[in-house]
Amino acid sequence: MAQAQKTEDFDSEFEEKVLYINRCSKVVKGGRKFSFSALILVGDGKGHIGFGFAKANEVSDAIRKGTEAAKKNVMTFEMEGTTIPHEITVEWDGAKVLLKPAPEGTGVIAGSKVRSVLELAGIKDIVSKSFGSNNPLNQVRATIKALMNLRNRAKTLASREAK
Repeated sequence: MAQAQKTEDFDSEFEEKVLYINRCSKVVKGGRKFSFSALILVGDGKGHIGFGFAKANEVSDAIRKGTEAAKKNVMTFEMEGTTIPHEITVEWDGAKVLLKPAPEGTGVIAGSKVRSVLELAGIKDIVSKSFGSNNPLNQVRATIKALMNLRNRAKTLASREAK
């Protein structure tokens, strides 16, 4: 019983954002049949971020399924104050994302999809550039992959000295 209460608290502190909804149509004998896909982000602004991508015949069902998927794959990443520890460039399919740490007070300088990920993750000062594809799903995946590949500066230096 206590564990169920804990997961409920965990779910309630996350902020959800519908990032992209795509309508797809299929021409059938009786006319057009529409289906929808939704890209959903969840984050707590404290270094936890997750995304979900789901498809359904109704927009509301796609959003609900996407939100459940996003809450299932919440990830944690390294931060250094209000920015990231180091510069990183990551490619996912055709999307290439560059993230650079910035001094305090700079703000989030990024395109719309990358900005949403970074703001929900809790990063306040960062400069970013998106190259290649402008596919929202690939941009989000590239940004999250970049955040997952970040390494803590102090731990890295300590491990180098230990060798």
